Amino acid sequence: MTALTRWHVGPWTTRGTAPGAAFEPGRKRTPDELNFDIVGLSRIVGRRQTLPEEMLVRRCQAALRPTDPRVCGVQTLDPELSAELAAVATDAFTWLTERAPAGYEFVHTDAVELQPLLDLSADVVAVDAVVQLAGVPLPAARLATSHVRRSATGQWYAGDAACNWSGPHPSSAEAVAAVQAARTELIHQLTAADRQDLASTADRWPTVPVESD
Repeated sequence: MTALTRWHVGPWTTRGTAPGAAFEPGRKRTPDELNFDIVGLSRIVGRRQTLPEEMLVRRCQAALRPTDPRVCGVQTLDPELSAELAAVATDAFTWLTERAPAGYEFVHTDAVELQPLLDLSADVVAVDAVVQLAGVPLPAARLATSHVRRSATGQWYAGDAACNWSGPHPSSAEAVAAVQAARTELIHQLTAADRQDLASTADRWPTVPVESD
């Protein structure tokens, strides 16, 4: 999963309206705008576009991302161009699903989201899945589900896509150790909550994700 070191549980694109649904200007993308975001996301993650796809994206960008500021949730494409973009977005989403981190899956709701697989018999069980299935307050959960990233100053933090829960640390190893300590505490809290079935999956939790960029 080398291409997805920068990851988080939850939406990876902006949210959009379903085809045929009423638009929500300023709040949600139109279906065409959401498809454009999906194609863009796959490119950011590492998918290489064919030359025809690149040309299509340029045509769509001219219609959906004009240079003058406009509210999202308004712009649409003509039916033929819309269908072409939707087909590329479908391929791009399929490409993404094949690269989900172990223990997770990409789903397409009104956005592309990364969600933990809730299968306790799987070879890899995400800590996020354990926390979700527990259904009780677990104080260690926030840090236990964190990933480690490097800041612009060179220091290391443990947190999620929006917040830092531990750090700064002088090295990635120390930030990882903080997350591992929280995971150990999480096991104790799960056992205390009479969820030994969840605690027993600890040997199948994935390693702490580390973003080195």
